[in-house]
Amino acid sequence: MLLGTVLVLLLAGAAPASAHAALRSTDPDDGSVVQRAPRHVTLTFTESVGLLDDSFRVFGPDQRRVHTGEATHADGRSDTARIGLPGKLAEGTYTVAWRVVSADSHPVSGAFSFSVGKRSATTGQIDTGPTEDPLTRGLYDAARYLAYLAAALLVGTAAFALLCRPAHTSPLRRPLVAAWWTLLGSTAVLLLLRAPYEAGTGPAAAFDASALGRTLTGRPGLALLARLLVLLLTAAFLIGLSRRRDTVKRPVALAIGTALATALALTWAAAEHASAGIQVPAAMTSSVVHLLATGVWLGGLVALLLTLRRSSGDDLVEVVPRFSRIAFASVTVLAVTGLYQSWRGLGSLSALSGTSYGRLLLAKLAGVAVLLLVAGYSRRWTARIAAPAAPARAAVPAPVPQPVGAPAGGREAAEGPGTGEPGTSGEAESDGESESRGEPESPDGPAGPGARSGDPGIRRRLRRSVLVEVAVAAVVLMITTVLTGTLPSRAQAEAAQQAPVGALPPTTEITVPFDTGTDSVTGSGKVLVTLDPARVGENGVQAVVYGSDMGLVAVPEVRVTFTLPSRKVGPIDAELADRGGYWSTNSVNLPLAGNWTMKTTVRVSDVDQVSVERRVRVEP
Repeated sequence: MLLGTVLVLLLAGAAPASAHAALRSTDPDDGSVVQRAPRHVTLTFTESVGLLDDSFRVFGPDQRRVHTGEATHADGRSDTARIGLPGKLAEGTYTVAWRVVSADSHPVSGAFSFSVGKRSATTGQIDTGPTEDPLTRGLYDAARYLAYLAAALLVGTAAFALLCRPAHTSPLRRPLVAAWWTLLGSTAVLLLLRAPYEAGTGPAAAFDASALGRTLTGRPGLALLARLLVLLLTAAFLIGLSRRRDTVKRPVALAIGTALATALALTWAAAEHASAGIQVPAAMTSSVVHLLATGVWLGGLVALLLTLRRSSGDDLVEVVPRFSRIAFASVTVLAVTGLYQSWRGLGSLSALSGTSYGRLLLAKLAGVAVLLLVAGYSRRWTARIAAPAAPARAAVPAPVPQPVGAPAGGREAAEGPGTGEPGTSGEAESDGESESRGEPESPDGPAGPGARSGDPGIRRRLRRSVLVEVAVAAVVLMITTVLTGTLPSRAQAEAAQQAPVGALPPTTEITVPFDTGTDSVTGSGKVLVTLDPARVGENGVQAVVYGSDMGLVAVPEVRVTFTLPSRKVGPIDAELADRGGYWSTNSVNLPLAGNWTMKTTVRVSDVDQVSVERRVRVEP
């Protein structure tokens, strides 16, 4: 019932997606020139996106913001975003800056441009909206790390108490309570900071009631609300278990605890990378199991450390081997699920070194390798603690012949050599019995009384080893926190296949030096030619002529033609027009992609002119 409720809260409206949204298309097209002003701007993404109050910022040719309508989903499709435009738009280039929240809870942003009638002669830098506020991002990431750490400690400590069954659980109460309160507080902070984190604004925006209300309707906000609900139920379960420990059956407690831990892990899986991309059901299942195994192992290490300090030696003989078996099973589960999630996030082996996600994953794997090495060292001491002392047995000496008529006390006196008194045969007999009983040996030699769980030296060494494991585990969790907020390599590759967004359409600038052989200032210099956007279809060409003194000069004519030799296309005359200081056109149609030859002819007088050729690349 609990899992069903959490699933309904978190997965309502979920759709197949690709981790981190990538812009699939725009209407009008990026870099296009439309003859009639559009009534709407529509963006289509590779996954469902959430809209913000300021998701769109449209700027006109004069770089002033254009009044627009409210952002909505086009035709009810969650993978689209649409904004209404005014009825009349002036001629020129318009820039659209956008910011949305992808299905895996991470905000993404970018910009593109289109022109009405003709392109503007000059275009200023696009304002892409609010930048990422470093303080908000820092606080949000810190709260995410504390949430991971507290969840691992909460799940691991509770699992240790239920599965390893230490005789005294009082040492575990304090970390259990601290983990619960830390997770509650970090979740509340994440809920408050969610709105400014999405919008890229300062932490003060966290107290905006309208922004908080919008957060509570989105999937990340619902996940955080569900986590708070699960925490309240967990508190009720732990309090009831502590008060009626002797009456609650262990299988029932294990079943309830497992359901609560699974629901808690689901609040992460349903709002992060696992909830978007390929194989979503399998990915979410793997993520939940991975998180649970992490908590049982790493949180259990802290519980074991406290138990080693407080429990008696006899108790450790049972507790330590149980945790060792549970830890081994957890590591096996982590290896299987981690391998699957790495494949799903990377997409290719080359991404391990070629992307930020891959390099972080390598760092995490290195941390896990160190953790396993330390864990292997701990198992040596675990084996020595787990080796029980041989039960004491009274020596039964061989019958000793008694002289006839010996006194009654002579038997006791005759038995003296069998008691191990110095100088008797008792030592050899005791050694022989020890060998015949086959007492277990530790990795470092025979396990004598000093190698038992009661030996302070053995327990101290194990505590130190476990303490190192806990420290390394904290570092691994920190890397994991950064990894879950990083664009997966597979999604990065998919986004790279989409039309480039986030800036003006790409332009190509070519410097063409010329020299007509005359002595005048205008007889030599250079022409700066800009091809925009250097793609198949309509392109704009601008040419600015500089004299030998690097000042702008006016010349009678500048001609630019394009030829594609490999396909025998051209020459295509750009038909530049004199704009009073520069030459330009917005209607050069380059029909094919490839390496074109651009021929620039500069005429400085009726008889003096020069032509220079340059190669330019036109993208599809």
